[in-house]
Amino acid sequence: MPIPRHGRLALLATAAAGVVVAASVAVIGTADAASTLGASAAQTGRYFGAAIAAGKLGDSTYTGILNREFNAVTPENEMKWDATEPSQGRFTYTNGDRILNQGISMGAKIRGHALLWHQQQPSWAQGLSGSALRNAAINHVTQVATHYKGKIYAWDVVNEAFADGGSGGRRDSNLQRTGNDWIEAAFRAARAADPNAKLCYNDYNTDGVNAKSTGVYNMVRDFKSRGVPIDCVGFQSHLGTSIPGDYQANLQRFADLGVEVQITELDVAQGGNQANIYAAVTRACVAVSRCGGITVWGIRDSDSWRTGENPLLFDSSGNKKAAYTSVLNALNAGGPTNPTTPVTTTPTGNPPSGACAASVSLNSWNGGFVATVRVTAGSAAVNGWTVSLALPSGSAVTSTWNATGSGSTGTISFRNVSYNGQIPAGGYTEFGFQGTGAGPGTASCTAG
Repeated sequence: MPIPRHGRLALLATAAAGVVVAASVAVIGTADAASTLGASAAQTGRYFGAAIAAGKLGDSTYTGILNREFNAVTPENEMKWDATEPSQGRFTYTNGDRILNQGISMGAKIRGHALLWHQQQPSWAQGLSGSALRNAAINHVTQVATHYKGKIYAWDVVNEAFADGGSGGRRDSNLQRTGNDWIEAAFRAARAADPNAKLCYNDYNTDGVNAKSTGVYNMVRDFKSRGVPIDCVGFQSHLGTSIPGDYQANLQRFADLGVEVQITELDVAQGGNQANIYAAVTRACVAVSRCGGITVWGIRDSDSWRTGENPLLFDSSGNKKAAYTSVLNALNAGGPTNPTTPVTTTPTGNPPSGACAASVSLNSWNGGFVATVRVTAGSAAVNGWTVSLALPSGSAVTSTWNATGSGSTGTISFRNVSYNGQIPAGGYTEFGFQGTGAGPGTASCTAG
């Protein structure tokens, strides 16, 4: 997560020690191919976003590209701790709100970034430790998430909490020294403050299967098993001149835990391989059904934190680069739809007009299960839905994602959240929950 660069570029070189992508970029020439990044990503229920700075919103070239090309935004720095709480208990949201309003004006998803990070803490927080720091951090999460309640698509709740190197362990920081449960506490506080936002863990040098990414994987698996609210994992993907050969497999193993995966800070060093690497990342996201979307860290090369590397999709004058074309072609090539976003499908065997149907698939083990529920609209669009089902005796729900649950045992119901209530005719969305005991059999759906 930019801005701090110390050690990062050296780490990028380490991360880039994967397989060099040498395949040529295929050119897609279909008549109905979308002509912008956001529109092409939306064809499969995904977003394609950019990290933006409030101070650049007066630049007409910058905002012109932003408004035309992207359907998601992330604040570069405006929602971080030092920006939103410069002195303890005094919150300021002026620039964060500028980013929010820009996203709203575009009809874009807004990714909140980032609630807690060992960098860019205000000086007063750097001087705290122990319970005083823990209490201040949780209050910060609560206050900021509450301010933006209902307006943020996904929050990077915790950023870069794992150490580099081969240990797979946590980074030593003032936050870590408050106790190993600080990440869990932050996620629980964020869920309480804004129940409908997706809650993400975000990190770098986790793009392939390695000790660091496995450390994160083990944390996510533990959180899911204990009902700690986590919905997504962000992979920054600050890449050099190659991409790990197991990039897609790494995304998939996280997705198989029941979380959405997101490419959150993509940029690729300029070179003869830049366009191919961008295409490979895009194809990997499109191939993993739970990959929600991609965010590039900046718009033009002149906006990048990686000075002199020209790592973005537009040159400093705002012209499209070869990497832009490679991404657009990869998006237009299509692939599996993202099940957490409503998408249009061929309406065969759908419920009647104005109605919805629900089907359940289970991944079960001795003593527990994960249920994925697909909600399908009939021949008319659905605006809001409720799914009801009955759990067997002795079973209980421990965590839910992409829906709001009512009850945990016996007959329970789930209501849509803000971003998946509207389903187009013949389309579907999915939500999930984890529980103890045996999973449910059938489910019923009520529209409206």
